[in-house]
Order: sequence, then structure tokens, then C-alpha cells
Amino acid sequence: MSGRGAPAGAEAGPAHAGEWRGRPLGARTVSYDDTRPIMYALAVGARATDLDLVFEERLRVLPGFALTLAQWAPDALGSAGAFDVTTAVHGTQRLRVLKPLPRSGAVEMSARVGEVWDKGKAAVFDVVVESDYFEAAWSLFAPGRGGFGGERGPSARRRPEAAPDRTLAVRTAPDQAALYRLLGDRHHMHIDPEAAKAAGMPRPFMHGLCTLAAITLPLAGALGVHPADLAELEGRFASPVFPGDELRVDVWQDGGGVLFEAAVDDRTVISSGLARFA
Repeated sequence: MSGRGAPAGAEAGPAHAGEWRGRPLGARTVSYDDTRPIMYALAVGARATDLDLVFEERLRVLPGFALTLAQWAPDALGSAGAFDVTTAVHGTQRLRVLKPLPRSGAVEMSARVGEVWDKGKAAVFDVVVESDYFEAAWSLFAPGRGGFGGERGPSARRRPEAAPDRTLAVRTAPDQAALYRLLGDRHHMHIDPEAAKAAGMPRPFMHGLCTLAAITLPLAGALGVHPADLAELEGRFASPVFPGDELRVDVWQDGGGVLFEAAVDDRTVISSGLARFA
């Protein structure tokens, strides 16, 4: 997690983690031109030949770009004192698309704390962001904030017992984290080897949201749909991915969408994945 300041007018928050439930995090309007969604597409694996993702004259904005516009909300909760920003980690991400983002413009968003789950030694804070274009929720795992007597919350979706319907290979690029951080999440651990070591990692690692989005492009290709038609996305960040890693993505058909799980060698890196396309 990284903090960029609490929302205007924010007061000191409650010490009891459960008392953060329902707390407003403010509203924000974020403007952008067509450069940012193009940069986002390149950062999550689009090629120069994908003209409808990287050429302004034909541009369709990838829905995951919305999460870069809304990054202020989980940062605001950390800055407001809900948890220790040096130890909290991004556990799960959810995104539901309401309508396509424009190539450029301004997006109005409001944010609040949803549920706060008690995991015993930790709390899980759900940060909900709503706009006319999308609804998104970050689940943030905060060590040391549990034990307040709240509910544990739902269990993560289990890996299907059946054999995968297909398996994809997704290669990340050596410079992918360096490019993705230009979209707003500038945690030093994604670029600086010393900062990564201080966080317990052997070297800089990928942003979870970059890895999750990178899977959606080849997944859409395998399903014969356009990646900009993504309607719903979920994933749990199980362990880090390092730039240059190759992911093995197991995919199961699930009604109108798919379930997926990604691994590097035998180590699961994204679990409980779900994607639906319009």
C-alpha cells in the first residue's frame, strides 16, 4: 500500500477496525487524455499491432484502466490511519463494468469502506469505489488489526476439481512493472531492488493489478472475444510475480464466463479468478 493523503476534510479514524465499516472516503474527479489508456494497454501486454488498444484514432479503453483512476481510494484509507501502510497488502480485487470508459475525459467517483472482516490476527478492509462507468472493490489485508470480534467473512472461491478446459501461457515482460508504475502506483518495491529487499522480496516484483490485467488479453483471445468487452473481473493475489516470469493459466468454463488460476512453476500467484465478457 502507499498513501497519497486522506480525502479533504477527513478526521482521525476510529481505533477499532470494525468501526471503519461504512465510513465515507470522499469523492474525486480524475481527468485524463488518450495517452493514459494507451500507456495502460502497453503496460498490461498489448502489442503495437493492436491498433484498437494503442492507436488513438481507433482506441477502445481496456476496462482495467478504471482501477488506475480509482487508486486514490485505497490509498486514502491507509492515509486516514485504518492500518499500517508498510505491512498491509492487496489481497483481492473485483471490478464490474457498467459502461465503456471514454478515450479521454473526466470520471467522477465516490468511495467508502464496505465490509471489515475479522481474520483473528488481521483485518480485511473492503474499499468500494462507485462511478457511472464501473464499480470496484479492493480487499486489503491488514496484519495486527484483527481480534475485534467481527465476522470472518466469506471463504475464497476454491479451485475447480475438474481438469481445466484449457491452459494458457502468459509471459510477462522484464520492464513491465517499470512501465505500469507510471500509471500511478509508484511503490518503490516495484522498481528499486533495495526497497524490494526491505519488503522481504528478492527483487522488484509486479503490481498485482498489472498481472491480473495481463491475463485478460490472452484470455480474451482464447475465447474469441475482445479484451475491451470485459464486463466483470475478480482475482486473489496469492504470491508475487516477478517481471519476466511465465504464467501458466488454467481456465474453466463457467456459464457465461470463465474461472481461472495462474501459477509460476508450481506456485499459485493468482487464485479465485473470474472473468466475464459482454
